[in-house]
Amino acid sequence: MVSWALVEKDQLKVEGETQEYASSENGRRQFCPKCGTGLFYTNDVMLPGKVDVQTATLDDPDALPPEVQVQSAERVGWMERMHELPAFKRYPGME
Repeated sequence: MVSWALVEKDQLKVEGETQEYASSENGRRQFCPKCGTGLFYTNDVMLPGKVDVQTATLDDPDALPPEVQVQSAERVGWMERMHELPAFKRYPGME
């Protein structure tokens, strides 16, 4: 799963280079060419002038907590009960 924040293109500041992949006719995904981390998604037809930013890649991901769930029609069934599963601060057995 991934958390996105939709921002205006002119408000996005990027340090370093990104590489682009045409993931669909109008969709473009930008990622770090050094490590492969996904960073942004753009679609000038569906989201003109906007950039979807993967919030986990921000300097402070907690600055933009999720406010809504989008595309829930396609989520896998087990997502409904994620909040019921055990949570570990680190890999189990290595905490």
